[in-house]
Amino acid sequence: MISLQKFTFNPYQENTYVLFDESKECVIIDPGMYDGSEQNQLASFIKENGLKPVLLLNTHCHIDHVLGNKFVFDNWGLKPQFHQGELYILQAVPGYAPQMGMRYELSPEPETFLPESGTLSFGNSQLELIFAPGHSPAHLCFYAKEDNFLIGGDVLFYQSIGRTDLPGGNHQQLINSIKQQLFVLPNDCEVFPGHGPSTTIGFEKLNNPFLR
Repeated sequence: MISLQKFTFNPYQENTYVLFDESKECVIIDPGMYDGSEQNQLASFIKENGLKPVLLLNTHCHIDHVLGNKFVFDNWGLKPQFHQGELYILQAVPGYAPQMGMRYELSPEPETFLPESGTLSFGNSQLELIFAPGHSPAHLCFYAKEDNFLIGGDVLFYQSIGRTDLPGGNHQQLINSIKQQLFVLPNDCEVFPGHGPSTTIGFEKLNNPFLR
């Protein structure tokens, strides 16, 4: 069984997730730590629970989701994994970070890119890859099928959807991704998004004003 710990970091109030199971191996997804106190929060949680980070995953590579990539690499030697279509999004971050008044420690680039579908393993657990572009050009979600929850990044939010006015965004593509890739999941699947509270697939089918 996968346990999940959520942290909310940085000025964008981005959700960073740590997933782990009884093996104590863990996955860090979208590390958004921005300052020393946030870095300490994550590191302390991992240390206090005796966890061993084995994967660093990015759903996509906007600045608020990659601010902590360098910290994770420095501490645990993990390079990020994401879909290759996000690489130019990551490479653009140093150019716009100063304009936004953000300090940015350069993220390492992947040695391994993730495909559009397939599975990732850690400990005794598996995550399925779901390709859901629209908010960003090659956005991935991570579905824990046995535990029936989704790490959704910035695709589907509680009564909202990801913005599509950033480079590589496409509104219709995002709507299609949600309806064709996410709304086929069980209604009681819990969605843990990149911002804000969790929700469920069934609730958003009925109540999301963008998807009626």
